Amino acid sequence: MRILLVTDHYPPFIGGAHRQNRLIARAMVERDHEIAVATPWHGGLPRVEDDEGIAVHRLLQLRTSIPALIRDERQRHQPPFPDPVTVVGLRRLIDRFEPEVIHAYGWISFSLAVALGRRRIPLLLSARDYGYFCATRTLLQNGERPCSGPSPLKCLHCSGDYYGKPKGWAAAVGVFASKPLLARKVTGLHSVSAYVDDVTMEHMKPDAGERGGPIVRVTIPSFQIGSDPDRDVDLDPWLSRLPDEPFILYVGAFRKVKGLETLFAAYGRLDDPPPLVLIGTHERDSPAAFPSAATLLTDAPHAAVMRAWDRAMFGVMPSLWPEPFGSTVAEGMTRGKPVIGTTPGGHSDMIDEESGILVPQDDVDALAEAMATLIGDPEKRDAYGRVAAERAREFAAESVLPRFERAYEAVLAANASGAGA
Repeated sequence: MRILLVTDHYPPFIGGAHRQNRLIARAMVERDHEIAVATPWHGGLPRVEDDEGIAVHRLLQLRTSIPALIRDERQRHQPPFPDPVTVVGLRRLIDRFEPEVIHAYGWISFSLAVALGRRRIPLLLSARDYGYFCATRTLLQNGERPCSGPSPLKCLHCSGDYYGKPKGWAAAVGVFASKPLLARKVTGLHSVSAYVDDVTMEHMKPDAGERGGPIVRVTIPSFQIGSDPDRDVDLDPWLSRLPDEPFILYVGAFRKVKGLETLFAAYGRLDDPPPLVLIGTHERDSPAAFPSAATLLTDAPHAAVMRAWDRAMFGVMPSLWPEPFGSTVAEGMTRGKPVIGTTPGGHSDMIDEESGILVPQDDVDALAEAMATLIGDPEKRDAYGRVAAERAREFAAESVLPRFERAYEAVLAANASGAGA
């Protein structure tokens, strides 16, 4: 197959989505498919390059259409509406490459929907968050409570608070206006969890399309990468600060939506608890104060995070927002550690009554009780960990990547069937 991967995120920038997209592309090359990648251009990068057999095309946006004027090398995000310059670049690439299947992820998909025009190329759309119908991508109303779904006035107010009024209003209008066109172009929907699949189908409604029939729906989790890309980095600056005894571990951005304040309140109710370790990054909405007894490690390399999991007692991921999947949960499980997660959201796809504990979001009492259970019952904790490690095999790259190939085949067949109807 000739597969075009259209994505907001691709290396050299660092991030989970960036790494996943590159590995998907490389896996398809190894399976003798022809791959091209379309992704936004950033300062200092070539417009076209060969990435170990993958043709990477970096497309201009309206705001980067004169590369000579862009002197910094920071990552530039795609706007949440069709960008006219990106649309032209995508049309030219599609005409030259003639893909049999297109796999798209992120807001660049809105530009792709316009670029496709009347072409009937099967499109697999990846939903890794809620950005196709939520301008803040979080499905939280005003950043605090679960949202029941988009509506024009509600989204304008929420997005205006999140980004600032001019930018937020433009984002809300862009997503609201672009969603129907993209929904009509979708042949298949790939979601990282059952929850993401359900809410995307409910709020985006990509169930008819231009083929006039139901779309292909596949749930494929984000996958874990076996080797540490930063394994040669000196880890001692981070590992030397970890407690000598087993500890409770949180990994993620230090953001309100991650439930840190709930975690701090629950931790404060425990009698003589083990140490608490927090690994992540400071953000604009990070808590003003952290527990004095907590150990904070910021900007730690991935290898240090995995070493910390090896020394942890268990993990706590108390998200207030509906996590689309929760890669940090899967990472802990690969190390044989039970994790406390929250519902609703993608944690339910990973954690069950045999591998960890699920609690309602923002429930301090339930979270404190779950932590006390794992602290006080080592046998149960070890039993959970063994099942977690076994379940984590489902998230390994070698288990997940072949499922994308089958998804491409399914949307190709669905498109052919619709064309002949």
